[in-house]
Amino acid sequence: MGSQEDVTHLLAEWSAGNQTALDRLVPIVYDELRRLASIYMRGERPDHLLQTTALVSEAYLRLTERQHVECHTRTQFFAVAAQVMRRVLVDYARTRDRAKRGDGATRLTLEEAPAVLTDDRVEELVAIDAALQSLSAFDARKARVFELRYFGGMSSDEVAEAMRLSPVTVARDWRMAKVWLRREIAPGAPHAT
Repeated sequence: MGSQEDVTHLLAEWSAGNQTALDRLVPIVYDELRRLASIYMRGERPDHLLQTTALVSEAYLRLTERQHVECHTRTQFFAVAAQVMRRVLVDYARTRDRAKRGDGATRLTLEEAPAVLTDDRVEELVAIDAALQSLSAFDARKARVFELRYFGGMSSDEVAEAMRLSPVTVARDWRMAKVWLRREIAPGAPHAT
């Protein structure tokens, strides 16, 4: 396991445009990336080890394609990784949904993708993503707080650090985002906080 200084140094190199720094960083933080991926996979079959690995692998591939990344702390890196993992799963869910309708959608590079999401989870993920995009247009900060807490599995303190906000602001944004998203997803449902 690399030290915090190693991680910080590699993040600085990657942020400066050195793509090989990411190759050296991922083995150091791999266990934490798997933990993050398993948060995304919660509620799925208990034998999802390969799916978690596939999600980490696809996220890594997408991270290597990113240019001009601004990650200077471990928390910022995991916020970016959480966002990328969410996009992987949402893209897969949309692809799977189109394929169910016979739309001839192209497949993702996830080799184990057909086993990643159940049909119920696909619909839920697409609905949450659509609602989150609407919230982002209305209030981008609350949408980002929700994304990091719900999808990234980050604590309020970690989100506060990643976004440079106070924990009180994060807690308030988290509560408001949950209420707003519930109303978007199920307009007639009761909305307890």
